[in-house]
Amino acid sequence: MADLAKTPVTIVTGFLGAGKTTLIRHLMAHAGGRRLAVLVNEFGTLGVDGELLKACADENCPAENIVELANGCICCTVADDFLPTIEKLLALPRRPDHILIETSGLALPKPLLKAFDWPDIRSRVTIDGVIALADAEAVALGRFAPDIAASVDSEHETPLSEVFEDQIACADLVLLSKPDLAGEAGVAAARALIAAEAPRTLPVLTLADGVIDPRVVLGLDAAAEDDIAARPSHHDGDDDHEHDDFASTVIDLGEVTDPEALAEAIAGLARDRRILRVKGHVAVAGKPMRLLVQAVGARVRMQFDRPWHGPRLSRLVVIAERGDLDEAAIRRRLGV
Repeated sequence: MADLAKTPVTIVTGFLGAGKTTLIRHLMAHAGGRRLAVLVNEFGTLGVDGELLKACADENCPAENIVELANGCICCTVADDFLPTIEKLLALPRRPDHILIETSGLALPKPLLKAFDWPDIRSRVTIDGVIALADAEAVALGRFAPDIAASVDSEHETPLSEVFEDQIACADLVLLSKPDLAGEAGVAAARALIAAEAPRTLPVLTLADGVIDPRVVLGLDAAAEDDIAARPSHHDGDDDHEHDDFASTVIDLGEVTDPEALAEAIAGLARDRRILRVKGHVAVAGKPMRLLVQAVGARVRMQFDRPWHGPRLSRLVVIAERGDLDEAAIRRRLGV
């Protein structure tokens, strides 16, 4: 009977930089005896999160159980990418006890839920839960609020607000990340905004650095594939949803002599050119270690993560709304 049991799947969604990879790394390290598999999706062509997760591979989640899909959102490529990947994970010599899916920060979770209704999949897997991460500070500051000033229609939504609201509407649990940056008042404001946006009452918890008891997020038994109608989307009825509002580019840099100047340039891109996300790896002159760069808006974090293996290539992926992505201006700002 064990072989006939459905494999539970947890979908981890949330906007760019909300902390999805950090949460999954924590769950991998505290699997509670489960053998895990992970599917991680990147919007840009340069994969960063998959490599970070593979660096944490162990006997509970070996490297071959971690699959990365880059250059797009799996909500748009269900038949071509998502379903074959799930089939591949289910066909591993040792079938995983639980599958974690990290969506792109721009992905809509509802199309994935619909994919689990496909006959070849439905009898073998179940959606244990949809976890939505939300950056408490960003939510409190209204970065995902509708741009009312942009239209006489007070219901006008921005691309950012639509993605955020769709992710919240699909969730079984919302995790507010980075509460230290938001402070008590910010966390309270974020909770109130999420309660106003959610189509039903949702549990909202805070977590710092991805640390949470796995029993809180795994084993929800939500069977979300049977509850799709209760999870509304701005894109209901759209057969061919695409992320035309967003774009990415990869910037190749030479060796960097001043990481602090690079961090300031990246922060400037967010302030002056509305860049949403920057991430990648940089070679620093005279340093044998690789510098990991992670930026969400004007918040830039850098740390040396490991020695270089192979060519010392400095590459950053930059994501923004399409109208804000001026590659020439980005290159000038970064000194390329």
